[in-house]
Amino acid sequence: MADLYKKIEEEIPRLRRYARALTRDVNAADDLVQDCLARALSKLHLWQADTDLRAWLFTILHNQYVNHVRRAVREGSSVGLSDNEPSLTSAPNAGKRLELRDLERAMAKLPEEQRSVLLLVGLEGMRYEEVASVLDVPVGTIRSRLARGRETLRQLMGMVPEREPQPI
Repeated sequence: MADLYKKIEEEIPRLRRYARALTRDVNAADDLVQDCLARALSKLHLWQADTDLRAWLFTILHNQYVNHVRRAVREGSSVGLSDNEPSLTSAPNAGKRLELRDLERAMAKLPEEQRSVLLLVGLEGMRYEEVASVLDVPVGTIRSRLARGRETLRQLMGMVPEREPQPI
């Protein structure tokens, strides 16, 4: 049992990274991970020893996030201003920081389904089968969402020129 707790503990950095990418808020991400771990530990008897623990934890985290979003929509939520919002000025050599800011903004514009797949495959390095298990959709759907998400991200980042109309 102690070995299982150790394996869960080893997944915390990955869970935090995914939660931060989903929520785009450090405090909300930490709360989400804490809720995920509490739920996982309380439901540990439901985990099957021959299954992927990482995928099980990510599934719990993802479902907790979806439930939180649905609850916020149902109850209505307010958005406060943060001291961490980007300022109007930037340092002369802030190119990489600006690229990351642009990437974060572009990711935020993606539909939730595409963003989740991009984060799990690209950021967490999960296999398509694992992502399909986490999101409870077929592998073909994961491939489709990933392709559409990558293409949309390229367009939002200005890496692909807009398609010009073909002459008739």
